[in-house]
Order: sequence, then structure tokens, then C-alpha cells
Amino acid sequence: MTYEEMKKVLQTKLRASMDYSKDMTDGQMWEVIDEALEREKELRYWKLSERRKLGYELFNGFRGWDVLQELLDRDDITEIMVNGYQNIFIEKEGVLEPYSKAFESEDKLRDVISRMVAKCNRMVNEASPIVDARLESGERINVVLPPVAIDGATLTIRKFPKKALDMRGLVQLGALSIEMAEFLGSLVRAGYNIFISGGTGSGKTTFLGALSRYIPADQRVITIEDSAELQIEGIPNLVRLETRNANLEGGGEIKVRHLIKTALRMRPTRIILGEVRGEEAADLMQCLNTGHAGSMCTGHANNACDMLARLEMMVLMGVNIPLLAIRSQIVAGVEILVHLGRLKDGSRKVLEVCEVEGLKDGQIALRQLYRFRELEQKEGKVVGVFEQRQTMVHLDKLKASAQFISS
Repeated sequence: MTYEEMKKVLQTKLRASMDYSKDMTDGQMWEVIDEALEREKELRYWKLSERRKLGYELFNGFRGWDVLQELLDRDDITEIMVNGYQNIFIEKEGVLEPYSKAFESEDKLRDVISRMVAKCNRMVNEASPIVDARLESGERINVVLPPVAIDGATLTIRKFPKKALDMRGLVQLGALSIEMAEFLGSLVRAGYNIFISGGTGSGKTTFLGALSRYIPADQRVITIEDSAELQIEGIPNLVRLETRNANLEGGGEIKVRHLIKTALRMRPTRIILGEVRGEEAADLMQCLNTGHAGSMCTGHANNACDMLARLEMMVLMGVNIPLLAIRSQIVAGVEILVHLGRLKDGSRKVLEVCEVEGLKDGQIALRQLYRFRELEQKEGKVVGVFEQRQTMVHLDKLKASAQFISS
């Protein structure tokens, strides 16, 4: 009997023998599996490593996340993509590759998805086929079910490092230079409003978390996210807020806009918005222009200039005011733009750091302070240098911060 055949036989026997009316602990589950393995005479001739692997996979099938558990336990995998029960892809070191294992059936995949979203107090079904959620261990998940997903249930899992990367770790990975890290750290301490832009998977959330390490510990910080992912350390006075989807009756939804307005009544020193995607940008601009210096946010864009154009469009989704007035608010609220990118070799880098200089002829003027210049590709790796382009114009906060620290 092959390994897979034996696994299916044991799964069938375990399902038939279990008493589903009683709650069973993980320890009791292991005892049941061990007994089942002992009863199978053929397994006595198997290697101990194969028996252990079989027991591990049986346990994951009943209590863990089935074939995904092994992937979730590995630190070298950053993304898991399930396209129907037969096709699983993973991202490892920035490279996408197919995974050799698959779910035994669509029903098994649906069962894993249902248990995942249930642990997050969410629900997904044909009536509500799309859901975003966060696992207890910190992974972000996105689910799309048929009929929206034509070829079967789709599950995407974004993994984050168990230990949050700080700026020193990012420098060691080559994401930016030491000079840039020190400069950005001084901007955070001085209370500049910083906007982080980049494409999907460029490391915006990780970079935002690293920047937050420079926030003085005596300040009150409020974070607002769709799914709580930020790993912020060293801030005792920290409040974390998370949106909520509507219930089955269509009520009870809490959007980012609601949380921003609530946060303003909570006496924040700084507000950190995980990502701006739509009409909440109008409320964000109000927040940045009402005395909450040092606030930070992320957004999707191809470059720093595109981020400003997207920000204008998103503010227009929330309020109907002249474009020039919107640009004036952006100039007054956003002071620094940090754009991240993912290069051809899968590495993530800070591609440019820009200062929002002001309005010139009705357009927002950006001043490029730093940039990454690609030189060549050597053995599949992108080689380049970080260059300082210009110096800052608006140094008032930086000078005031330096005087305060020296005194």
C-alpha cells in the first residue's frame, strides 16, 4: 500500500471512530492517532520517520490546516496561493513556484477555509463569497468562493516574520542604506507626516512597522487597519483598531472612515493608518491637517508621483471640493513620500524618498532626496547604489527636534 493510500485508509477509519459529540483536546487527538497507527500491522515495517510524517499529516487534517500547515510552519515562505483544491503555489525568496501537494477534495479545502474565517469571527459563503481576515498567528488571508471564483475556492495567505524587522534588519537585507535609515528615523522622531507607497508585496507594512520603532515611547499612538498586521513595539500607550464587515443582515459594518473619526476623539499624538484605499483619504487629510504631527500611512502606487495622483482621486471619492483645494490639503498634510519597490530578483528596496515641496503652478512639486539606481544584474541579482540627490527644504521640525534633544 502506498503512502497516500495508507493515509486515506487511516483518515476514513479515524472519521468513523470519532465521537463528534465530545470536545477533544489536541493531546487526546494525538492519542487517537497514535493508537490508529499502532493497530495497522503494515506500518510496523515502515521507517519511523515515515510514521511520524503520516501522524503529523493526519493531525493537521483534523486539527490543523491540512496540507497548508507545513507551509505555514516554514519561515522561508512568504505567500501561499490556493487556486482550487488541486493547485497550490508558494512564494519563496521572492520567487513563485508550484507546491507538490494538494487538498484531497474541494470539500476539504472549503472546510479549512470555513475554520480559518470562523476563528476570525467572519463568515464566508455563496451569499458573501469574498472575505479578508487575519489568523491568530498573524497571517493575512483573502478568500474568494464560487460563483465569483470560477475554478473553485481561492485562498491567498500573506505571511509575516514572527519577529518584526527593524530598520537595522532592513539595512542588512539591502532594502536601504544606513544613511537613509538614520535620516528617516530623525524625520519620524521630529514628527513629519510620512506616506509610504509601493506595489503589492513591496514590503510597505513591514517598512511602516520598522519606522514606528522611532516613535518616542511617551506618545499615544492609534493604529487603524482593515486586518491588524502591524507589529509595533516599544509604545506602551498604543491603541489598535480594526474594521468590521457587515453581518448577514447587512448591518454592523465599521469602515476605516468611522475609525478615523473615532480616533480623533481618543486624544492621539499620532495616527497610523495601515493603508488608504478609497474615500477614507478625505478623512485622512483632515487628520493630517489637525495637529497630529508624525502620522503615517501606506498606499498602492507605481511611484511617488502616481501616489499623489491616486491620493487626489481617493480624496475626491470622499468629498466634492475643487482639485486645487485637495492639492493644498495634501501639501499641508503629507511631508515625506517613501516609495518601495520589488525588483526583478525578488528583492525589496526603497526606490526613492521624496519631500513634498509645495504647490507650483497648481501642481504638487516633489523634491527627490534619495533614490536607488540600478547598475547591473549579476548572477540573477540586481546590483545598484543608493544616492542622495538633494537636501530638504522644510527643515523647521528637524531643527526644532535637534534643539530639544540637545537641551
